[in-house]
Parts: sequence; C-alpha cells; structure tokens
Amino acid sequence: MNEKLLAWLERYGIEGALQPLTGDASFRKYYRVSDSFHKGIVMDASAQRDSVAPFVDIAHRLYEAGVRTPKINAFDAKEGFIFMEDLGSRHLIDTIAKEGSYYYPKAIEMIARMQECDTTGLPEYDRAFLIEEMRLMPQWYLQGYLKQRPTKEEEATLEACFLAIADVVLEQPQGLFVHRDFHARNLMFDCSDNLVAIDFQDARAGALTYDLVSLLRDVYVSLDPSEVERLALHFRDIRGIEADDETFMKWFDFTGMQRHIKILGIFARLALRDGKEGYLDDIPQTLHYLREVASKYEETRPLLNILDNIK
Repeated sequence: MNEKLLAWLERYGIEGALQPLTGDASFRKYYRVSDSFHKGIVMDASAQRDSVAPFVDIAHRLYEAGVRTPKINAFDAKEGFIFMEDLGSRHLIDTIAKEGSYYYPKAIEMIARMQECDTTGLPEYDRAFLIEEMRLMPQWYLQGYLKQRPTKEEEATLEACFLAIADVVLEQPQGLFVHRDFHARNLMFDCSDNLVAIDFQDARAGALTYDLVSLLRDVYVSLDPSEVERLALHFRDIRGIEADDETFMKWFDFTGMQRHIKILGIFARLALRDGKEGYLDDIPQTLHYLREVASKYEETRPLLNILDNIK
C-alpha cells in the first residue's frame, strides 16, 4: 500500500481499510473506502501522475455539457491521487445478457451530449496520430506476439492501407470531443439508473464516429450487425448529420478499422510488456470485426490478405 496515499487520506479523516479493486489497462490502482463516515473510490495514479489533471479537467468539461461522471471529492495532482464517488459495480456490460441493447440509445444520446463539450486545448486526433496508433499492430501484434515479421512488400501494403483508412476517418466532421474508450466496461449506472462515463482522461478532439464505433463494435460485446447499423444511423439522425446511409456507414466502418487495428497492437503490448495477458482473450473478437469490415472495401482487402496469411 502506498504510504503517501494513506497519509493523504488521513488528512480528510479517512482511516479505514482500503479494499483493492480490479484495475484498468493503465498503471492506475483503485480502492474502495467504506466506513462509518466515508464512502468512495480512491484512484492511486502515482505511477501516472500526469493523468490526474486531465481527468479533473475532462470531468469538468463533461459536467458542463450535461454528461454524468463520478463526482470528485478531492484530488492531489502533484502526488497522483483522486477520491471520488463510489458508483458501485454495475457496468453496462453487466446488462447485455438480460437487456440486450436496451440501454444503447441512452449511451448514444450521451455521445451526442459529449460532442457538445468544449474541446479547447485538447490534443487533436490528426492524421499523424491515427497512423501512429495503427503502427502499433505490426510492431506489437504481428512481430511481438505472433513472431511474424512482415516482408517489405507487406509493410508497404500495410502502410498504404493505414493511409487509406486515415483518409476516410478524416473525411467526416472533425474537432469533436472523443472519449477514446467509450465502451460497455467504461459505462456505469448510478443509483438512479443513469449512465455514468468513466476513464475519460485521454480525451482528444477528433472524428464524429469514433466513440460511436467504440460503443457499437465493442471488443468486449457482440451486438447483432443489423442492430449496430440501426443504432449507428439513429445517432446520425439525432445529431442531424447530412450524410446518406452509405457514406455514414463507410465513415463508421473505417473509423472502426482504425480502432481495431490499434487495439490489436495495444492488447499484444499489454500482454508482452505489462504482463496483462487477459487482454489476449479479446483478440479473436477484434480480428473478427477487422476481417468482416476490411473485406467490404477495395481499399482494405489487401489488409485482410495479410491477416489471413500471417498465422
């Protein structure tokens, strides 16, 4: 246990035992506090102190836009600590088996509200960053995890596909608030059954459909493809976007490919570098999405061929 964290909590009269909680893909640690006088969640980000100020900043931006987030009771950006509201343990992913996509329209409305957030000063999801993220896949997934080094020709093909994907991602409306990890594990419920967004500190300003595809083609959840399209077009309609079905779904598909290519690299990196091998279990679903969508478009079929040839 971090002694500085315990000393910080004592300043607020919190001296009860801390119950460790399952963490996320980062180096942050979480604890539940529950005693006679205090209840909340403690985030120990002392290994990633620079994530605290963005977390507090983004929480304020989301609050201003009417998006529900955990209430922050106290924080120390210098040491890397946050004491915030305890929302319990019910996530959107816990409702899927029983409720299906019942709550998804609410989540889509939340995305629409998030896109009203002030993005001043947020880093941009620009072409360079989109491509940088996709390059994690050949580095960590193909070479690191599969031990397969692409040939020079395959490297050129991958790069051409990455550029083509980035082109389409950038065709859609830009400069909008992007949570970057808006999926069923990062949406919780409060005591009034309202959805609450968490894990938003890495937000950027970027493409219209990024959070939408994160939600609807979630690598931890499989929704019916016809339902995915219906919900995607519902988002387009409530946002008042003037794009036909084919154009909008191409934006959605290519943004999804960018995300899933990146995720293959990130999951492999989490396993190889950080020892978090559980994420390898979600690679098959990620590959399924990528193969399914890449096969639909001439620009990305060469990517499908590489994935099929490298075992």
